[in-house]
Amino acid sequence: MKTTPYFENSVRSRRSYLKTEWIEYVIANPESMDVQSDGRIRHWAYIEELGKYLRVITLDDGETVLNAFPDRDYQRTEL
Repeated sequence: MKTTPYFENSVRSRRSYLKTEWIEYVIANPESMDVQSDGRIRHWAYIEELGKYLRVITLDDGETVLNAFPDRDYQRTEL
């Protein structure tokens, strides 16, 4: 999994419970995706073990992880 320095230095330390396999699952199997105005891509998928939807934000290449967090406000939309 490719990551940004921000993800490794900030996100990982604040959200140490996030598993790499969850993040990889969300990127490979998103239930929903959205491209932000800056080109970054938001991916969502439900993580059973977490009991919540996980939002993973990648750079515009769709694979380099910038951020990841449980999204309590997510409302499912179709791809």
